Order: sequence, then structure tokens, then C-alpha cells
Amino acid sequence: QVHLKESGGGSVQAGGSLQLSCAVSGFRSSRCGMGWHRQAPGKEERELVALIKNDGSTVYSDSVKGRFTISQEVSKTAMYLQMNNLKTEDTAVYYCATQESNAHVGCIFGYWGQGTQVTVSS
Repeated sequence: QVHLKESGGGSVQAGGSLQLSCAVSGFRSSRCGMGWHRQAPGKEERELVALIKNDGSTVYSDSVKGRFTISQEVSKTAMYLQMNNLKTEDTAVYYCATQESNAHVGCIFGYWGQGTQVTVSS
């Protein structure tokens, strides 16, 4: 069984920084990546903000590119999101998730943490 738990959320003023951590247990050989999503207040959908693949390559949404950095431990038991120059629009619940390989649809997010709140004030 795969378990993910986020930590490091909190309140910060605009321009500040936070680092989120995600502890991952229960490794699966089908894993092909890990990522951070967020769900802003009043929005139903979660936005993928950063993805790190097994080969270490990364992908960022345009909204966070140049400000956020995703990284992971070599053991892949932990993942991080360094968030700099935070803006009020970054306020959201942040979720970590693992991507698992599916024979029919490729890599899809299959396991999720419970989320951690990030609040950025002006």
C-alpha cells in the first residue's frame, strides 16, 4: 500500500518562501513519476504545478515556472517543492501524488496525500 503525507504548509506574506515535503512509503515498481498539484479556493479542479519523472526530468506549469522547484530523494521516499516569490494567487491546498504506469493509458496519478494548506497574504 502506498501512503503519502505532505508537510510544510503555512501562512506567508507575498514574496516569501515555503518548502513543502512529501513523505512516500510503499514503493511500487510501476511508479513513473511524482508531482505536486494544488486546488485553489472555490475551484473544483486540481492544477498540476510540478512533475518530476523517474529520470529526474521536470515539468512546471507556466504559473509557477521560475519560482517553484521540485526535487526528490534518490530513494524516492521523499519529494519536495521549494516555493519562492510566493504570490497571493498561490494560495491553495497542495497535494503530492505518485504517477503509476498503466498499460492502457500510460503514466497516471494514482496515489495522493491528504494535502497541506498554503496561504499567501498581501
